[in-house]
Amino acid sequence: MVCGMSEQALDSILLQAIAEDSPYGDRTVEALALGGTVSGVFLAKEEFVLCGLQAAFRVFELIDPSSAFVPFFEDGKTLKAGERIGRVAGDLGAILKSERPALNLLQRLSGIATTARRATEEIEGTTARILDTRKTTPGLRLLEKYAVRTGGALNHRMGLSDGILIKDNHIAAVGSLTEAVSRAKANAGHLWRVEVEVGSLEEFREALAAGADLVLLDNMSNEDMARASLERPNGVLLEASGGMKPGSLRAVAQTGVDFISVGALTHSARAVDISFEIESH
Repeated sequence: MVCGMSEQALDSILLQAIAEDSPYGDRTVEALALGGTVSGVFLAKEEFVLCGLQAAFRVFELIDPSSAFVPFFEDGKTLKAGERIGRVAGDLGAILKSERPALNLLQRLSGIATTARRATEEIEGTTARILDTRKTTPGLRLLEKYAVRTGGALNHRMGLSDGILIKDNHIAAVGSLTEAVSRAKANAGHLWRVEVEVGSLEEFREALAAGADLVLLDNMSNEDMARASLERPNGVLLEASGGMKPGSLRAVAQTGVDFISVGALTHSARAVDISFEIESH
């Protein structure tokens, strides 16, 4: 397993990234007739949480199997500006061809891990936990959710196959919240818990009466979420969602919810600044 994925699954993603960046080779390298063996290093240009280094090296390996890689840190390490992250040695043309896809991946995953780390640190000392969402880059979900875990947050559903979450469109389709929960309970089997999304205390109370196991409090005020925390029976878990952003998470955690789902971990994470520089030629 590499970055929480099988090597075959990871290679499928990386080969597509390589193909879109150099579908017919590297015209510049070919025009300059570049060759020979060199080494290069990844350099941190700012402070961030490292994530995806092994996957980034795999790009070099797929293009040039003779590439040699020496990592200086492991994923999850907080790096400072100026630190050397890892070294790659191999054919110059292959290294230049690998550089951009590898950097794109490393910068993106490290950005997500850094965002997740800051979110978890913001709510330290509370009983809440930070969750991600399905708002991920198409095709990169497994990698991006690995980055979330690297940063210390938790994964929500990997996909629709991994849990029952009744949302507003489901409710509209069957006619009522109570009917939706009733159908799910009847058809899902005893091993599946049923979560339902609500937008008000009235809907929250209906969800409890219907027998929901988890309730997602969507775009509700902190005051209403605190009231829901007081009213819920033992065993019912609460998840806060909707516009959750770093800087406002601690106040949400203090309402007593169990989870805070933060789409911004993936859909708004800024890619961190990392460079790749040739050392010798």
